[in-house]
Amino acid sequence: MDLSRRTFMAGAASAASAARVLTANDRVRLGIIGSGNRGQYLMSVANKVGGIEWVAVCDAWDVRRDEAAVLCGTPVAKDADYRRLLDRKDIDAVIVATPDHLHSKISIDACKAGKDVYVEKPMTSVPEQGPPLVRAVRDHKRVLQVGVQQRSMKHFIEAKQRFFDSGLIGDVHLVRTIWNANNGYLTPVPSGMETKPPGLDWEACLGWLPKRPWDPKMYFNRFAYWEFSTGGQTGGLFVHMVDVVHWYLNLTRAASAVALGGIYQYDDGRDTPDNINFILDYPQKLNVTFEATITDLIGQESADIVFMGSGGRLSIFRAGYRFLPAEKNKHLGVLTSPGSPEADHMANWLDCVRTRNQPNANVVDGHYGAMACHIGNIAYKAKNRVTWRKEWDV
Repeated sequence: MDLSRRTFMAGAASAASAARVLTANDRVRLGIIGSGNRGQYLMSVANKVGGIEWVAVCDAWDVRRDEAAVLCGTPVAKDADYRRLLDRKDIDAVIVATPDHLHSKISIDACKAGKDVYVEKPMTSVPEQGPPLVRAVRDHKRVLQVGVQQRSMKHFIEAKQRFFDSGLIGDVHLVRTIWNANNGYLTPVPSGMETKPPGLDWEACLGWLPKRPWDPKMYFNRFAYWEFSTGGQTGGLFVHMVDVVHWYLNLTRAASAVALGGIYQYDDGRDTPDNINFILDYPQKLNVTFEATITDLIGQESADIVFMGSGGRLSIFRAGYRFLPAEKNKHLGVLTSPGSPEADHMANWLDCVRTRNQPNANVVDGHYGAMACHIGNIAYKAKNRVTWRKEWDV
């Protein structure tokens, strides 16, 4: 499709979508772009929330398109080219669950086509992708939610109100984030996939990356490769945790970062570190650390965000939270809460598609959360301290 026709079609789609004003009871008409394991999980979450109608599914592999179509419950269009999905006038919003390097480009195109967007984390794979996506969301008045689901989970919201909004946590100068036991970063290539299936468009998977022959390890174990992920464990894991730190402490940009790590355990062709440590320094007199490994594969006690406050210590993640009071607050005792459903994040997005309110994890949050990963990744590659650059501001 030539550029002039693409521009015309995108404009027409945007106008058509904008003309449809949803009410509280309207079903949101959805498409999904990237219907692999994560995409299909998000489809199941959207089905659970309800109030939706699936219109089209898109993936570079016909097998995954067919699997996703089954989840829709009714016949839907299936396509390998996401641009044709975005050209449809009967879609209100899209879920983008592709590999990291395609998130921003597809999300920008979706905004230009008048679609609201739920995009998996990290929102960007390199720093330069953030500002254009922020502009696209603002210019086209779109609702974009980033898939950092902690923002909508009830016990996370409760903890923010209970310990931070109230001031009970006191002064915080150190936050530790830990995520080990990352078995998913060792995904093997299924038998028979050494040769590319005829129904898989490898060039579409690569997108803007340099062309290369079919690489089944890169396709199935993408977190092991910089180009398909965002540093592996950093863009896959740290982004969730640092987003909570930003949210609770009202932060955006780190002043600087240092990093150490390497490929210590799995010399299997990967180029992302299997062991990594970050220290991010914020101008608010705060250090945020991150550690991750795929050496320790014991699932118990493997993930935590620990806020070290003058009023107490808060440990929180998806299974719940635990607050240990400082001496001055010892009368409170230990305060705990169990975890809560992740589906609330999808529900928040769908509600905002109807109401046009800002979602819990908006595009600016997504930019700065991803940037915390990027600045640490740059420091790791440079083997040097990296400071914030003005062009990263939005």
